[in-house]
Amino acid sequence: MIRLPTFNYSYICTIMDIFPTQYSTLAARALKDFLEQQYGFSQMKCRLLVHNVSDTYLLENDTEQYIFKIYRDAHRKLDEIKAEVELLNILKENGVSVSYPIKALDGEQIQSFNAAEGTRYGILLSYALGQPVYELNSQQLETLGTEMAKFHNLAGAIELKHPRKAYTIETTIKQPITVVKPAFEGMEEVYAQLVQMADQVSAQMEKLDLSNFSYGYCHFDFLPKNFHFQKNGELTFFDFDFAGQGYLINDITSFYIHYFLECFHNKISREEAEKSFALFVEAYRKVRLLSDEELATMPYFGFGFWVFYLGFQYENFDDWSSIFFGPNYLKQRVALIEKWLEWFRN
Repeated sequence: MIRLPTFNYSYICTIMDIFPTQYSTLAARALKDFLEQQYGFSQMKCRLLVHNVSDTYLLENDTEQYIFKIYRDAHRKLDEIKAEVELLNILKENGVSVSYPIKALDGEQIQSFNAAEGTRYGILLSYALGQPVYELNSQQLETLGTEMAKFHNLAGAIELKHPRKAYTIETTIKQPITVVKPAFEGMEEVYAQLVQMADQVSAQMEKLDLSNFSYGYCHFDFLPKNFHFQKNGELTFFDFDFAGQGYLINDITSFYIHYFLECFHNKISREEAEKSFALFVEAYRKVRLLSDEELATMPYFGFGFWVFYLGFQYENFDDWSSIFFGPNYLKQRVALIEKWLEWFRN
């Protein structure tokens, strides 16, 4: 006779409770079934592409491709997601080439999931055809300048119904500098160097007359990884995860940072970098005003870009474990930021 084990039902109930969770990963197979039902798809395949700032899945069959992005609650609340969807819809409706939200069968563009940590939200996006291009030719630079200016024409003229982050001296420099202080324990001299640079940049920015600077909704990460070119030259912008209100020179600056990094890593000369960036600016100015005064502030807005993302990496380490984030990285990043400021003194 087989003796059945004696079960401790109180123990079973305990282990069946969901342990507190802060960042789950939704199963791609279950997500495929859900999205097929919600959007009327069939014969789809789904796989996780990125588990990072948010989760990005590729949904595809033989004829269609889509991106499904699921947000972390710690990063984006529902109102902020609604604002992103609203912005993308406006851009799409007005002819800006962006990866845009797809409506489900019930007309909704935001899906909700009862995940282990609580409700998470996601949106299905059109697929950005093409590839990122890091060595842009003159035609691609002209296209990029023209299309970014078209985006800014809209971004500077609208007010979204829902809130997005505002990029200011406080949110891009002063707050992040305070946030990252614990990460520099044992490296007080390095942190003091960063604080000194922040104080100097903040003082310079507070002297600026920004009343004539273009203001609106920035992408705030216009590096080549966030736009694709097709072979026919068509361009698509995507990844508006950090879009928020601020001076539009932030976007110009983030693209210039690409060329700074190319020079820093000895991939191109400074002369080549400046020539390429000038072609981009020339194309941008054919569509939208960009003053020399705005361009002259790139050192300061670029400093804010570096420090903001440093603070973000530290604050969100628990969720996406950027294994590179440690003492060596911090020392190298502070040295890079110093090089950025020196770049404009030469």
